[in-house]
Amino acid sequence: MVHQHHDHTVPGEIPVPHGPQGSDSGDDFPGLTNDERRIFSHVTRPDDCYNEDGVYWADLPLSQRIKFVSKVDNGEARKEASSAWSMFKADPLSNLSWYFRHAVIPGAGLGLEGYVLFSIGNLLPLFQAAWPDCWNGKTCSSNWLASVTYLEIVGIMVGQVFVGVIGDWVGRRWGLIQDAAIMFIGLLMLTASWGLTLQGWVICYAFSLLFYGIGVGGEYPITATSSLEGVSSGGKVSNREDRLHRGRRVTTAFLMQGWGQFVNQVVLIVLLVIFNDGNGSPPYSKSAAQYTFRISFGLPAIGTLWLLYYRTYRMRHASKQLADAKKRSNVTGYDVTSLKYCFKHFGGRLLATAGTWFCNDVFFYGNKLFQSQFIKVISDNPKSLLVGWRWNLINIVVSLCGYYAASLTIDNKLYGRKMMQQVGFLMCFLMFVIPAFKYDYYTSPAGIHSFQAMYFLSSFFNQFGPNSVTFLVAAEVFPTPIRASAHGFAACIGKSGALLASILYNYIDTQTRFYVVPWFGLAGMLLTWLFLPDTTGLDLQEQERRWKYITEGRPEDYHGVAVNPVHLSVWERMRGVSKSYNPDLDWKAKIEDMRHEWEIVQANRGPKDAEGAGYSDDSEFSREIHDFFLRSSPNAREQGVMVNEKTASTDSHST
Repeated sequence: MVHQHHDHTVPGEIPVPHGPQGSDSGDDFPGLTNDERRIFSHVTRPDDCYNEDGVYWADLPLSQRIKFVSKVDNGEARKEASSAWSMFKADPLSNLSWYFRHAVIPGAGLGLEGYVLFSIGNLLPLFQAAWPDCWNGKTCSSNWLASVTYLEIVGIMVGQVFVGVIGDWVGRRWGLIQDAAIMFIGLLMLTASWGLTLQGWVICYAFSLLFYGIGVGGEYPITATSSLEGVSSGGKVSNREDRLHRGRRVTTAFLMQGWGQFVNQVVLIVLLVIFNDGNGSPPYSKSAAQYTFRISFGLPAIGTLWLLYYRTYRMRHASKQLADAKKRSNVTGYDVTSLKYCFKHFGGRLLATAGTWFCNDVFFYGNKLFQSQFIKVISDNPKSLLVGWRWNLINIVVSLCGYYAASLTIDNKLYGRKMMQQVGFLMCFLMFVIPAFKYDYYTSPAGIHSFQAMYFLSSFFNQFGPNSVTFLVAAEVFPTPIRASAHGFAACIGKSGALLASILYNYIDTQTRFYVVPWFGLAGMLLTWLFLPDTTGLDLQEQERRWKYITEGRPEDYHGVAVNPVHLSVWERMRGVSKSYNPDLDWKAKIEDMRHEWEIVQANRGPKDAEGAGYSDDSEFSREIHDFFLRSSPNAREQGVMVNEKTASTDSHST
């Protein structure tokens, strides 16, 4: 419904870009001038979320919504293109510098862990070729060989939960520093791993992976939350960048994982050719294997040491938003109360983020099922490591295309997070279920190229779908005080999907695996549809406002866009959460919430600040907003009443 408002025009005034009225009556806030009303409307209803009539984009009819969203997105795209061109003309390398600061550095930890973890799987066939008696289970315990995979995953799961709690308890910065330190020490352990016997080396290697995995696991919640909060402004009013590009900022950091895998594969190919007498084909000498794997682990140790320095000395304010949230809630240490409220009010979201991540990791691990099958058919030399590694490289490039496609479209309000994840799960389901029921045909020379195509499509839609979305929404749908803990919990449950797959695949044949895996795609799609809210286009400051009402025990008093049906899950709508949504009541509540924040700021000002009527140029409140709150504050009203009474008394005496 479009609300009509009275038009208050000030002759000769340049209008604010967006200025709907708060109410038809015009007397919601007595004494509010036309100029102040426009300023309040501009602040509380920004023009990238509301149309000229003050209607939220999600409340518009479909045709108007498409038109409004397209207009905002096209305008923003032109603005960014113009800015990029201006930067290029001033300095041809400035755009690369911008990308390095905003994508490479925030995602450096994930890039390094992607490099190392991908290396584990790549090195296994090299170890099996160089030390066949040990790595094929003849002279070394099969349990210890299996523990290489299991302990790695267990370490990651421990790190995800542990560092998630640390991130909310001590702060994001200390979580970032701790992760980098653990990963650096873990890489030194992997590079120097040794044993008096081959089995002793395997045991040392496995426990080095366990230790390194703790740091890797911590990267998930701490990178997601710090990247997410890095695009939010320090004040109460979130900025345009946060609303329009929050998802892109987080996913561009996440996709560094893909670049880590790419660099690892290139490095391994080059090292193997160098140390295997210039030949990538078998046989592979023990010395070639030693040099290849140790140097491949030593190189990222250098990058991780730099990352440790950068996080220690150049990211001193990483915990600012969390500290501000704790200060507003009068909380020190871990916010146990917020954790309880999270289970009570956001339990469905925990199920959605953890459950869909679990389903995705089964797929992510199962993707490798395709490669081993088609290499046997299409390769003239299937035993050569370089053949498999080259196909890995092609698959990584396809995955990177999926990563970037997700990053570029994840903030589009007409598609967004929830639809992207559902489509991704559906496509992964189809890419696995089709060959499952015609397995002999698709693994034969006649159907092998179709089999290959499904392999690459499953890789693309896994990134352009659940793998990117789960990483983002597991942090985004939760409030600041317990964001890292909730993300770590979801990631831990998700990683148990990889653990399940790694164990299960040891007991069933390849075709049976294709029968089992697809149904996790359907389960993930169902969980997404029923329990996952769509936060595309939602101002996270609104989610923080709603959380404040929840922790105060009055969630029904919140009427803002965070309970708009579009931003709630089907489950939350079924529970009636959206019934409190009321834009007009929310406009009034927003101003009163701003007044409360203003009063806190004024109360914290010193005597010198008060000399200038409490206003400073660096204030988060504009001059007009400050003047209105000052004029309409309780003290001002009392003084106004006293003046009126005194004037009336004087008039009566004079008569």
